[in-house]
Amino acid sequence: MTILTALQKLRDFMSVRSDNPDLLKAQHQAFTRQMPMMYFILLSSTWALAATHIRFAPLWLTVGVPALFTLGCTLRIAFWWRTRGIEPSAGVAHAILRRTNRLAGGIAIAFTIWSFLLVPYGDAYTRSHVAFYMAITVISCIFCLMYVRSAAFMVTVIVNGAFIAFFLASRQPTFVAIAINMLLVCTGMMSILLTNYRNFENMVISQKRTEALSNENLLLANRDSLTELPNRRAFFAHLEAELEKAKANGTRLALGVIDLDGFKPVNDLYGHSVGDRLLINVSKRLSESLKASKAFRLGGDEFAIIAPVIPDDAQLVANANAISERLRAPYHMAEGTVHVSASMGIAVFPHLASTLEELFDRADYALYHAKRTRRGDAVLFDAEHEKQINIEARIVHLLKQTEIEKELSVVFQPVVDIRDGTTACFEALARWSSPVLGQVPPSQFFAIAERAGIVSSLTRPLLKRALASASQWPPSVRLSFNLSAQDLNACEGVLSLIGIIENSGFDARRLDLEITETAFAHDFKQVKQSVEMLRRLGCGISLDDFGTGYSSLTRLHALPLTKIKIDRSFVTDLHEKPASYKIVKSLLALSRDMELECVVEGVETPAELATLESLGATLVQGYIFAPPLKERDVVEFLSVQAATQGSLTQTGQ
Repeated sequence: MTILTALQKLRDFMSVRSDNPDLLKAQHQAFTRQMPMMYFILLSSTWALAATHIRFAPLWLTVGVPALFTLGCTLRIAFWWRTRGIEPSAGVAHAILRRTNRLAGGIAIAFTIWSFLLVPYGDAYTRSHVAFYMAITVISCIFCLMYVRSAAFMVTVIVNGAFIAFFLASRQPTFVAIAINMLLVCTGMMSILLTNYRNFENMVISQKRTEALSNENLLLANRDSLTELPNRRAFFAHLEAELEKAKANGTRLALGVIDLDGFKPVNDLYGHSVGDRLLINVSKRLSESLKASKAFRLGGDEFAIIAPVIPDDAQLVANANAISERLRAPYHMAEGTVHVSASMGIAVFPHLASTLEELFDRADYALYHAKRTRRGDAVLFDAEHEKQINIEARIVHLLKQTEIEKELSVVFQPVVDIRDGTTACFEALARWSSPVLGQVPPSQFFAIAERAGIVSSLTRPLLKRALASASQWPPSVRLSFNLSAQDLNACEGVLSLIGIIENSGFDARRLDLEITETAFAHDFKQVKQSVEMLRRLGCGISLDDFGTGYSSLTRLHALPLTKIKIDRSFVTDLHEKPASYKIVKSLLALSRDMELECVVEGVETPAELATLESLGATLVQGYIFAPPLKERDVVEFLSVQAATQGSLTQTGQ
């Protein structure tokens, strides 16, 4: 059994291993660089030896045999030269190395026999040249064959075994000494070769492990850990590659950016674990809906689709809406059935988008319009959107100019207490009269300023002007001023607002600061901290457009609110709309239960006002009392109102 085991180990040692494909490829790659050099050394040494024996030995031995060797070696050099830049498969590399292993034995035997045939000819010098030839050649071959261990060992055993045995048998002291010296040298060289081979093998294995680890790290760096979809980093890399391919092939490329509608309330109501599972289910549905396209998770509840093969625009939008429809289907979870929808913005290269940045920005812009006008559906970026972008860019440019403060003004709309007809408050509303654009609606320029991140530069001068004007009012009249979500997103911005309020001389306890539910979509912790700072200053905090957002009821208790404002969308014709009537009634009851003041916005007709009175509303704002008034008209409005109240009082007496 021990003999069989030893024979098996010897057989394994003398053969080319096939169990490690990467090692085979590395051996082949190293081998192809060294084999031509080995054959060159063999040929040059062979012809040198033939030249020293040409006067003593027959021509067939000094010319014929070397010529045959030259032909064979030249063919092998040509083979290795052709394959030097080719990376074969593991199977092909194994076949080549096995053939090399066999040829090594044959070549070693052939050259050894030829060397011994030359020994009888010539004098001691020529015989010494034979010994030198065999010694130096085998050393060179060992180095060149070091990456195929079995071939190097075979050549050493054949050549050196014959060499040592032959010269020891000669009993000539010099040759015996050379033979013993060669035995020791080759033994040492084989030991070094085996060590180097093991190091080479370990290096290949380590490189493979490092490559596997690197690939795993690359995969982790480019894959979203929650949904297993490629992440934002992978998205931009893939988009860049597909865009270059589309440019080269002259084809179209579509990009869709998706945002979930109603995801935040799911997180608020059920918790983040349910929200995470919802995102996983959304990702699965999204992936299953795609064929040639690829899905990505950009972050949060935002996803993207890159479609390199797309139909015409109409079919593209239809396909996108089909995806949105599938994502809109209910999600059944252990905690309950969850409903969300998916708005999508689409942009197409090269139509209206020629670069990666343009393609992404236009898809994002189309998404913005989808969420505003067609929530839950897909919107394709078109020429009208491009026109709007140009207008917005112009507005942003004008808003950033140094003279903008001179172009901004404030108007004031009264909030009336319908119990006694007095004005309880004025809401400050921004106006912009541009020398270039004329009168720009606040709904337009404020939305653009928020998207551009410059709305705070408008808030500060408008607040200063509103406070300066309100300082002239009677102490009983309050000022209401709107803040953007961006005004509350940083502690520095809130401190700047506090500084403006304190330096104005206006009593902060007469100031109501209005925030909208869009602020909740940002960093709620920071928003809450900002609101609490303003509340400690004495300011009232109003929640504007109450009931139109998603998270009012879940966030209402978390903020130190003093007032809510019912959006006009619920008020219009509420006396004719049972649903609106019930909503307003419920909101008024909720405000009373929470001991919050409630302002009803957008009241325009006596019928609406009468209905609100019957529901117990007290604070009303709308055109039924007055449109927004210029600064100089506020005092006159208050005077007229005071005179009217005085007349009514006298009449009542």
